[in-house]
Amino acid sequence: MTILITGGTGLIGSELTRVLQANGHTVHWLSTRKSNLPQSSTLKGFYWNPAEGKIDTACFEGVTTIVHLAGASIAKRWTAAYKQELLESRVLSANLLFSALKKYPEHQVRHYISASGVAIYPDSPTETYTESSTAIDRGFLGTLVSRWEESAHQFETLGLLVSKVRTGVVYAKKGGALEPIVKPIKWGLGSDFGSGKQRQSWIHLTDIVRLYTWIIEHAHTGIFNGVAPDTVTQHEQTRCIAKVVGKPVFLPAVPRFVMRMVLGEMHELLFNDKAIQPERALQMGFAFDFPDLQSAMEDLLK
Repeated sequence: MTILITGGTGLIGSELTRVLQANGHTVHWLSTRKSNLPQSSTLKGFYWNPAEGKIDTACFEGVTTIVHLAGASIAKRWTAAYKQELLESRVLSANLLFSALKKYPEHQVRHYISASGVAIYPDSPTETYTESSTAIDRGFLGTLVSRWEESAHQFETLGLLVSKVRTGVVYAKKGGALEPIVKPIKWGLGSDFGSGKQRQSWIHLTDIVRLYTWIIEHAHTGIFNGVAPDTVTQHEQTRCIAKVVGKPVFLPAVPRFVMRMVLGEMHELLFNDKAIQPERALQMGFAFDFPDLQSAMEDLLK
């Protein structure tokens, strides 16, 4: 197969590219940097600029599947201008792919896979969300993800299969969310945020890439929760990491108002409380390499 990936240099995109190449597939990248257009037998780069509506339609040649991972990082202070960038980096880029495909009738694309986020689900101290849950968070992140998913629906009008991967916090050896979480714990400065009871859904980088590969190679459609089956509280996560790195946790919890002063609205990322299960993937036979936090941390931190 030939797969077109946006956001190919990101945490998930780069590892997905490596795995797809190892499985014998050819990968096309769309990049906003003309200096980053690789050219090899299994990896080819093409230029695009969603803000200016520019795209090299040669990127579609031979492509049967598009994986849309591009999007500005949510781990920056959410100013009004950056909120707009978060939205446009996801939606405008999807719209550009859609309009380009409409103008390129000879394309062979049959499947569109969009990244998404578990932030679409509302906070709840009791609810466990699966792909069949219809409740939508009405805050900024919930609205962002809803718009992101709406931009994927339009590809169905072109007769394409459409999949959406609602991804939790991705943990990896390098990059991603784990390093800033582990660093203070290694320094002996680990503590809870607020009550520490907020439930968090996460996934090992290996498993999210395996999930994408499985969806691509088997043409699975619909919504998939890209999270491990083991939902943990923030308190449990801190203690698990501390145990693996051999450090105690003794500092008092950090109050929410302190993190609000430090991070602004973005502090919500530390206090979101939602339990999410990958019900569809499990029911369809997908097996996680790292289904629990203990095994994931031992792999990533040792």
